[in-house]
Amino acid sequence: MDSLITSAARSLAAGDPLGALKRVALRNDPPALALRGIAMAQLGDYGRARKLLRRAARRFGAGERLAQARCQVAEAEVALAARDLGPPARTLDAAVQVLDVLGDRMNALHARLVGARRQLLVGDLEAAEQSLAAVDGDVAGTVADAPPALVARVELTRAELALRRVRVADAAAALRRALAAAATARIPALVAEISRARRALSAPSARLTSAGVVRSVRLGEVEALLASSDLVVDACRRAVRCTDRCVPLAGRPVLFALVSVLAEGWPADVPRDRLIKRVFHAQSANESHRARLRVELSRLRAALRPLARIDATEHGFALAPIDAGDVVVLAPPIDGPAGSVIALLEGGEAWSTSALSRALGSSQRTVQRTLSKLGEASAVRAIGRGRSRRWLAPALGGFATNLLLPGALPIQ
Repeated sequence: MDSLITSAARSLAAGDPLGALKRVALRNDPPALALRGIAMAQLGDYGRARKLLRRAARRFGAGERLAQARCQVAEAEVALAARDLGPPARTLDAAVQVLDVLGDRMNALHARLVGARRQLLVGDLEAAEQSLAAVDGDVAGTVADAPPALVARVELTRAELALRRVRVADAAAALRRALAAAATARIPALVAEISRARRALSAPSARLTSAGVVRSVRLGEVEALLASSDLVVDACRRAVRCTDRCVPLAGRPVLFALVSVLAEGWPADVPRDRLIKRVFHAQSANESHRARLRVELSRLRAALRPLARIDATEHGFALAPIDAGDVVVLAPPIDGPAGSVIALLEGGEAWSTSALSRALGSSQRTVQRTLSKLGEASAVRAIGRGRSRRWLAPALGGFATNLLLPGALPIQ
C-alpha cells in the first residue's frame, strides 16, 4: 500500500473525508476507489459511495477476497446509513465469514456491529441482543487493540438497545463509556451523535394520565412505572400491564380503545354514551351501539380477567384493578401511526417508503397514506421523485421518541 493510500485511510479514520479525497480523488485503482467511496459516504452522498465501493470490489476480484469482503462490509454500512433495508443480510454474513477465516478480527467485529445496528433499526431486538453478545465477546478479546471509534460505536449500539428495552441505568452507563471513547477518537460527528442520544434520557418521552391528570414523563419514570404495581394501559404497544403480567391487545383495537377510555376515567365510572362516542365514533348512541358495547365489554372482561374487573354502575362502567395500585395510561408524545413514522424520520436520515414499511411491519400503502397526511400538515417533506424519493422530518424538539420506535417495550 503506497503512502497516499495510507494517508487517505488515516484521514478517513479521523473523520476527515475532504483530506482523504485530496489524496485519492483522481485515482481509479481499487484501494483508491474504496477510500473514495468511504469518503463520499462520510460526506452524505450515499448513492455515489455505493457505486464506488461496488467498483472497488469488482476490481479487487476473487483473488483478493479480504479486500473484497471489506468493500462489502463498507457498502452494507452505507446502505444502513441510507436506510436501504432491502439488501439481504446474507451478503454481510458471508463477508464476516471471509474476514474471520482470513484473520481480520477488527473488521469482522465491525461487520457484526453493522448487522446488529440493522436489526435494531427494524425492531428485531432479540436478534440485535444476540449479535451484540457476539460483538461483546470479540471486543473483550481485542479491547486493547480496538480503535476508540469502534469501541464508541459498540457502546452507543448497546445504549440504543437498552433504551429500546427501557433500561435507563444500563443506557446511561453505556453512553458514558461511548462518550469517553469518542472523545479519545476525536471525531466530532461521533461525539455529537452520542450527546444527542444522552439527551433522550432527560427529555420527555411519553404522556401519563392518572386520575384525570395528564403530565409528561421521562424514560426513567417510564421504567419505574413498568416495574411498579400499578395497572398500566400502555398505548405505546397497545397492551395492559401489571408487574410481570401483560395482556396484549395490539390485534384488538376496539378492546384497547375501551380499556383506554375506562382507564382515563378511573377511579370514576364512564357513562355508556361517552364510551360509544369515543370507541365507535358515533354521533349519538342507539340500541345497536349499546348492544355492541355489551358484546365488546364482555370480550374485554374475559381478556383482562387476570388483571382487572369491569363493573357496571348506574350510569356506565368502571375499571377495577385486581391486586394493583393505581390505574394509569401511558401514551406516546404523538398519537397514531404517524408517531412511529416521525420517530424513524426524526433522526435526520432520509427514508424510502419501502424502508419505512419494512421497519414498521406495515404495508407500503399504509405508510404512503400516513406520509401523505403528514406532508399535508407540513410535518414531513419529500426529496427526489419516483423510485429515488426519500422522506425527511425535522427533529421533534423537546421530546424523545424512543417509545415510538419499532420493538420498543416488547410484549412479554
